[in-house]
This record gives sequence, structure tokens and C-alpha cells, in this order.
Amino acid sequence: MNEVIELLVLEDFRIWLKFKDGKEKTINFRPFLGKGFTKELLNYNKFKEVFIEPGGGISWKNGYDFCPNYLKELKSEDQIISR
Repeated sequence: MNEVIELLVLEDFRIWLKFKDGKEKTINFRPFLGKGFTKELLNYNKFKEVFIEPGGGISWKNGYDFCPNYLKELKSEDQIISR
């Protein structure tokens, strides 16, 4: 099962994710924001409040979420992250 175990919010509405299997990817979430209740996440301070859900997906306080299987399938920007 796919699970996000670590995340890091980057600039320009991108998030680096690390999955339980060790795979890493950077996803641009900007295309998913701006309509309906996702509009508030265009406020970068609110966007940065993303967290990992118990099931390994990611979510925001307003209830907007992504399941880990979908995240695993999304195109990565393949950005290398130095921590």
C-alpha cells in the first residue's frame, strides 16, 4: 500500500513527498487550487498547513485531501531535495 511518510512544502505550491517504499517526488499542486473551497489554499500560509493523514494521504484543515495512491500516480517534477 502507498503511504506518504514525509512531506516538505516548497515554493510555488509544490510539495516534496516521500513514500513508505522509499520513492520520492515533487508535485506542483497549483493546478488543483483556485475553485470552490480550494480557493482559500491560494493563500500560501494556508497551503503550508498541509499534513499527513493517518492513512498516508495528505490533507488541509478545510478537508481538501489527496489519497496516497493518487499522489503516487501524479507526475513528478523530479526536484532533488537537500535536507
